[in-house]
Amino acid sequence: MQDKSLMFYMIRSELEDAVGVENVSTKEIERAVYSVDYFWLSRKWQDAGEQGPMPDIIVRPGTTEEVSKVMKIANYYKIPVTTWGGGSGSQGGALPVAGGILLDIKRLDKLIELNTEAGFVTCETGMIFATLEDLVNEKGYSVMHLPSCMTCCTVGGALAHNGIGILSTKYGKMDDMCLSLEVVLPNGDIINTLPVPKHSSGPNLIPFFVGSGTLGIMTKAKFKIVRQPETRIHHAFLFSDIHVGYQACRDIVQAVKPSIVRLFDEAETVSIIKKIIGFEKRGSFLNLTLEGYEKVVAAELEIVLDIAKKYGAEDLGTEYGEKWFQNRITFFYPDNIMDLPQMFGTLDTVATHDNIEKIYRAMKAAVEDNFKEYGVRFISHSSHWYDWGAMNYSRFIIDNPPKDPEEALRLHNQVWNCGVRAALANGGVLNDHHGVGLKLSRLVKEQYGPAIQVLQALKKELDPNGIMNPYKLGL
Repeated sequence: MQDKSLMFYMIRSELEDAVGVENVSTKEIERAVYSVDYFWLSRKWQDAGEQGPMPDIIVRPGTTEEVSKVMKIANYYKIPVTTWGGGSGSQGGALPVAGGILLDIKRLDKLIELNTEAGFVTCETGMIFATLEDLVNEKGYSVMHLPSCMTCCTVGGALAHNGIGILSTKYGKMDDMCLSLEVVLPNGDIINTLPVPKHSSGPNLIPFFVGSGTLGIMTKAKFKIVRQPETRIHHAFLFSDIHVGYQACRDIVQAVKPSIVRLFDEAETVSIIKKIIGFEKRGSFLNLTLEGYEKVVAAELEIVLDIAKKYGAEDLGTEYGEKWFQNRITFFYPDNIMDLPQMFGTLDTVATHDNIEKIYRAMKAAVEDNFKEYGVRFISHSSHWYDWGAMNYSRFIIDNPPKDPEEALRLHNQVWNCGVRAALANGGVLNDHHGVGLKLSRLVKEQYGPAIQVLQALKKELDPNGIMNPYKLGL
């Protein structure tokens, strides 16, 4: 669609007929906006004066039916379509690398139903997640999905990469919270998953779309909601090292159900934790939150204190835990988060309890040993826990990366290849909650091995023309 031929204008006219002239744009300045998300390479590319991938046409549908019309047009002409929510993703999943149509869904922002008696809320997926949470809060409830990006991410974006919030240890990820979906398939058909997420009536369709971002466009979603807790308490501990911390946290999450379990390695304890909340001691810092009915929380806290004592933890009380919770977004503000000109990335993975420390050690060694010449730093914490395992949120930071964008791209991908392969070799996966997108798509086949044919078959059947967010998720 690059050349502005008669056919280009005929297609644009069809799209304008579908969503309204005012909701279609080919202005270069608007197209440029969608060439950068929070993916480090897209930002570095722009910072170096290079032009990132731009769509040919921006389309802003306002209803599911309009999304359907757009997809039918795109499918007929075999035009690539990339969906854009808030643009806050760090994996390049929303970048229009194949040009074509950029489908901005933020006009789909309506609250459909809030049912406190049955315990669910239904909304359109272009709604900013903080807006959804505010609407539910007004009734004394919460979705309990509180990611750091909630003020700028859309509901659809959170679903597309199966996102996670800070309270996940108690309430789960997006796939635990989502009850049903409305989806527009690449051919324009509108489908609905079954009204409940758990059944034995054939395969559950929700996992085909939540976490994929390339098999269809989610336009409505129903989530469970819960009452705001009667009490929420934060408690901090200091372990001698992360090895002991891992053992203690494993015992804790197998005994009680905290909402937050955030264990920091020694390097992050003396850098990020010290900087934000003023904690000076060395060791492995743990912030833990319990919430619910006061009587239950009191009993859970007693168990947690016993386990912490068993592993020789220093009880830091509530002060630092409360400071961490109050500053949970501050960690991501300018001057606190890494930013250009630094090179950085979050190598998050998830594994069973027997592998999580092994992965931490292997990933740390792989990154530090292979990129010493660049002065790489490696810091890590485990912030989302299950009774069967946990995730590692490990970061690499290079303060003075190559200035040349091509050299920087090469180094960036080499670090990622090295770190991710260390995780895969030790029982981990490509990613825990940021998604695959463009950043990790080349490694999907390595992760799945022969099982990749299952995903490829789904993609081929649902999107035979390959128009839906191409080159993402390795599909």
